[in-house]
Amino acid sequence: MIQATGIRKSFGSLEVLKGIDLHIAPQEIVSIVGASGAGKSTLLHILGTLDRADQGTLMIDGTEVNKLGDRALAEFRNKKIGFVFQFHHLLPEFTALENICIPAYIGGTPKEAAVQHAMELLEYLNLTERKDHKPSQLSGGEQQRIAVARALINRPAVVLADEPSGNLDSKSAQELHQLFFKLRDELKQTFVIVTHNPVLADMSDRTITIKDGRI
Repeated sequence: MIQATGIRKSFGSLEVLKGIDLHIAPQEIVSIVGASGAGKSTLLHILGTLDRADQGTLMIDGTEVNKLGDRALAEFRNKKIGFVFQFHHLLPEFTALENICIPAYIGGTPKEAAVQHAMELLEYLNLTERKDHKPSQLSGGEQQRIAVARALINRPAVVLADEPSGNLDSKSAQELHQLFFKLRDELKQTFVIVTHNPVLADMSDRTITIKDGRI
């Protein structure tokens, strides 16, 4: 699903990634761990095409993304990659249903089809009764599950998560971790997760440790 080779990234004179080689198989849940400043989030941003590597190649779902122009890359990101962040980044003025639909609208999905799929995801996540609630009316765990639904709306090839349970209480964090594995098993979803949570890392199919910009 993901093949990264020789990924290097510097910010000024600081070399953050020093030649990363990484392979993620379809339907695999991989956790990336390491100390703060090791390069975990930088790597995740490059895998998510939010930033470009200085050197190296990146293949995602058969496409060599480092050869895409900015517009094509944005379209690829919208269709192929879902994101879940520590802080859910739901738009406060929109309902749960509207927040989920936004990436589909950006991708050109007709409104009726987007809403239908969003409602299917809400039902799958047991949040149908919360569809008209705005983020301020939802618990932290509910907000993060809405963020997961938003990440899934375009049926991405891979979901990238950056400290997804870092802002949740232990019960909500456990439920979120279980959800990832349910999505992998039932929807054949691939996950790459940056985490400091040892429980989630231990649950993963594979744990990758980054230290000083290297695996």
